[in-house]
Amino acid sequence: MQQRVRGGLTQGVSSGGGLLKEFKEFILRGNVVSLAVAVLIAVAFGAVVKSLTDNIITPFIGIFGGTPDFSGLTFSINESKFGYGQFINDIIYFLIIAAIIFFFIIKPMNTLIERTKRETPADPEEKKCPECLSNIPLAAFRCKFCTVEQPAVAR
Repeated sequence: MQQRVRGGLTQGVSSGGGLLKEFKEFILRGNVVSLAVAVLIAVAFGAVVKSLTDNIITPFIGIFGGTPDFSGLTFSINESKFGYGQFINDIIYFLIIAAIIFFFIIKPMNTLIERTKRETPADPEEKKCPECLSNIPLAAFRCKFCTVEQPAVAR
């Protein structure tokens, strides 16, 4: 069986030729593998945060609110059941994930970027008098404190 691939060239699909080899190279590329690992870690991390929300935070909030598990809170309108308790659990779950992302990823990255940012220094408005070390205007020909003549400064 022949298959038409890029540029009008034909390859045999049954031989597992270039198409399968190209797919294998794509899958084994570093960024694809890293992305797959990141997704798996994110799923596992999501399960940990979900468990933290369901088993520790929600019962802790329930101590003060009287309901240790929000997932059972519902109301009905015309036989339609609205599970707002699970929605509250999901909001808590989302806020925990957002806080972790902000404090452990975004904030450190912003700090790192700010540290590496190099601002060009502004042109000096003043210079030091070589005799008395006072600050005088850059364009001054004579020091206003000790009256020593100043060398010309090229701007």
